[in-house]
Amino acid sequence: MEDNDRDWDEFDPEAREEREIGREMVSKSTGLGSVMAHFYRGEMSVVTTWRQRLDETINWAVTIISAILIYAFSTEGKHVILLTGMVVIAIFLGIEARRYQAYDVYRSRARMLQENLFANTLDPSQGVEHPAWRRELSDDYRNPTIKTPYLEALARRLRRIYLPFFVLMLAAWLFKLTAFSSRSLFKTAAIGKIPGLVVLSVVGLLYTILVAITFWPRERQAKGEFDNVEYGEWKESD
Repeated sequence: MEDNDRDWDEFDPEAREEREIGREMVSKSTGLGSVMAHFYRGEMSVVTTWRQRLDETINWAVTIISAILIYAFSTEGKHVILLTGMVVIAIFLGIEARRYQAYDVYRSRARMLQENLFANTLDPSQGVEHPAWRRELSDDYRNPTIKTPYLEALARRLRRIYLPFFVLMLAAWLFKLTAFSSRSLFKTAAIGKIPGLVVLSVVGLLYTILVAITFWPRERQAKGEFDNVEYGEWKESD
């Protein structure tokens, strides 16, 4: 039967001949290999672009933190600028978590191709990782879906990058309060008419929330690159 006469209503993505097109790429002289090469190159270009966007956010955060620390410990610097730095870092964290969610969408597509197409091309004897990978990938192109919940994206970026930034700002703030003033900690931490106890309580609450988000046990949904464990389903709708 010719391809153009094929009844696509009978397409079974889990059938061996349908899921293992990697074998077809090396065993038959078709244009499929050329098409998939360009397709994969495009996917990796998008992944690289989103990876660069994540790096840009980190670079801006590092630049601003450096500037804030320099000003805070200058002769005119006040401890409130370090609190402002914490707020700025939190904003960058929120932006980067959103970018990470988008990055994970394209990264998971590239991994789907690597696991089921190119790995099978190199060694067809091992089969594919996802029997219905063609249908899953097709569904994701028709209806792109975020695969990593926002809180998980926040936790992953905190563990990798931003929690050390927050710890650095907290250490600098406490050092500024204690080493550059002879008054009590509560009086030095005051901001205008806001008592120092309130300021310390708010900062303590902020860091408690950050630590809870970072280390609170949860079922992982992000598609790992360097892990032998398959976490959750490939496509999540929440």
